[in-house]
Amino acid sequence: MKEVMLKILKKHKKGMFFQIVVITINMWLLTFPPKIIGIIIDLLYDIDKNKSEIINYTYYLVGICFILLAVRMCWKYYDSYNQRSVEKELKDKVFERVMKIKLSKLQKIKNGELMSYFVKDVNEIRRLVQKVLSYGTRFVTTLIIAGITMASNVDLKLTIITLCPIIITTYIVIKIKNYVERSFRKSQIYFTELSEYVQESTDSIKTTKAYSCEGEQLKEFIRKNRKVKSSNIATEVHSSLITTTINICFGLCYGISILFGSKLVLENTITIGDFVAFNGYIGLFIGPVSWIPGVISQYKRAQISYKRLDKIFSLEKEKIKIKPNEDIKEKLYGDIKINNLSYNYPDCIEKVLEDINLQVESGETLGIIGTIASGKTTLMNLLLRLYQVDRGKIFIDGKDINDIPIEILRENICYITQDNFLFSTSLKENISLFRDDFEDRDIDESTKNAMIYEDIRKMPNGIDTVIGERGTDLSGGQKQRLVISRAFLKSSNIIIFDDTFSALDNKTEEKVLENVKSMTENKTCIIISNRISDIKNSDKIIVLDKGKIVEAGVHDSLINQKGLYYDFFMQQSTKTENSLLD
Repeated sequence: MKEVMLKILKKHKKGMFFQIVVITINMWLLTFPPKIIGIIIDLLYDIDKNKSEIINYTYYLVGICFILLAVRMCWKYYDSYNQRSVEKELKDKVFERVMKIKLSKLQKIKNGELMSYFVKDVNEIRRLVQKVLSYGTRFVTTLIIAGITMASNVDLKLTIITLCPIIITTYIVIKIKNYVERSFRKSQIYFTELSEYVQESTDSIKTTKAYSCEGEQLKEFIRKNRKVKSSNIATEVHSSLITTTINICFGLCYGISILFGSKLVLENTITIGDFVAFNGYIGLFIGPVSWIPGVISQYKRAQISYKRLDKIFSLEKEKIKIKPNEDIKEKLYGDIKINNLSYNYPDCIEKVLEDINLQVESGETLGIIGTIASGKTTLMNLLLRLYQVDRGKIFIDGKDINDIPIEILRENICYITQDNFLFSTSLKENISLFRDDFEDRDIDESTKNAMIYEDIRKMPNGIDTVIGERGTDLSGGQKQRLVISRAFLKSSNIIIFDDTFSALDNKTEEKVLENVKSMTENKTCIIISNRISDIKNSDKIIVLDKGKIVEAGVHDSLINQKGLYYDFFMQQSTKTENSLLD
C-alpha cells in the first residue's frame, strides 16, 4: 500500500506543487487588505488633505480583491484536480488488486466490506490529501507570512502575547484527538457491518419475501443502524468539543489584542490603523486554526482506512501479467492428466478430493457425476488454478499447470460456471464479457447454438437490451442459455460445463447438447452434471463420492456395474416415468 500511495503522489507531484505555490501566493495577498485598511484609517484624520491617497489605496484594495479571486480560482482548480486524480488512481489500484487476489483469500472478505473499501476508505484518503494540501499549506503559510507581517508591521511583543493561546489550543486539540480516533474506529466498524448486512439482504430479497421475513430483517437493520447512529454522535460530540476549544482560543486572542493593543495606541507605540490591521491579521488565523481538528480527525480516519486497504494489498495475489485487451497467442491442445491428486481447503482438515487419477485426451468428452459436495466443482477450480495446486499433480499437454502462466491457462479454458452470473449491462456485453474483438455475426451465431437467439430477437433492443442486476429480468432457462452462448463464442480447446443445463427443458437440452458435441468435436470437453442425460454420450464418465472416484467407464459399462451411477440412472428414470404418468 505504501508503494502504491507513493507512486500515485509522485505521478501528480507537479499538480500538487502548483497547488502549494498558488495557496502560498493567496495567503501572501491576504495580508494586504488589513494593511491597506489600516493605512486608510490613519489617513482619515485629514480627509481633505489625504483624499487622493485614500482613493488610490481604495483602488489598490479593489485590485487586490480581483487578483485574489483569480488566484483562488486557480487554487480551487488544482485542489479539485489533485484530489479527484488521487481518488481515481487509488480506486483503479484497489480494483486491480482485488481482481488479482487469490480466490481462497478473497472469499474470506464479505461483499459489504469490499464495497466499503471503494466507497468509504478511498474517499477518506482522498479527503486527507485534500486537507493536507489545502488546509495544511494554508496553516503553515499563514503562521509564517501573517506572523512575520504582524511582528514587523505592528509590534513583536503584541504578536507573541496574542499568538500564545493558539499554541496552547493546538496542544489541547492534539490531546482530544485520541477520543476522536476511538469513536471513529467504532463508527467505521459499525458502518462496515451495516454495509455487509444491506448487501446480504438485497441479494436475498426473493428468499426474504418468500418466507415473509421482512419484519425480522427490518428489526436487525434498525439495531445495526442504531449502533452507527450512536457511534457517529460520539464522533460529532468530540469534534464539537475541539471546535468549542478553538472558538474560546480566538476569543482570548481578540481579548488580549484589545487590552494590550489599546494600551500601545494610547502610548503612541502603534497607530489606530496598525491596531485595526493587527486585528485583521488575527482574523487570518481563524480559518487555518479551526481546520486543525478537521485535519487531525481526517488524518486518524485516513489512517484507519489506510490500514484496512493495506490489508487488501497484503493478501497474496496471483501472478497474472496480462494487460487489458492483450491477445494471447499461445494455445493449449487439451491433453489433461491428473496424478494422485488430494486437496483440502485452507484451515480445513477433511479432504475434499482424495487420490484422484484421471486422463483425458484432446478431443475427448469427460462426464462427471456425483453426490452433493463430492468435489466436482473443486476439481475444476484446481484445473483453473483458482486454488493452489501442488506440483506434479495436474498436467496439461505434458506441462505441470504450475509452469503454465495463469493468463495462458485461463484464456485456453472456457469455464461455464454453475452460478450463471450475469452483469447489469447489455446482453451483448454479457456474452462477450466486455471484449470488443468479437464480430456481431459471431455473437449471433453463438446465441443460435445456445438456443437463445429467438428470445433475444423478441426483446426491446435485441442484443443491446440491458438486463437487470444478476439478470433478474430473465428466466432461469434464459440465464443459463445466455451463459452457455459464451462457450460457443470463445475459441478455447478446453471447455467445461459445470451443471450448466439443469434449467433447460428436455427438448432444448437435447438440441444444445448436439450443438456442444459439434462444437467440441476436436476439443476437450468436461461436462459436470447431476443428470444422466447430460453425460451419457461422453467418451469417459467418472463418478465422485466423498472426494473419491468410485466408478469410471462409459454409460453402458457403468449401468452394468450396478453401482452408484446405476442408482442415479434408476432414480432419474423413475422420476421421468412418474412425470409422464402425471
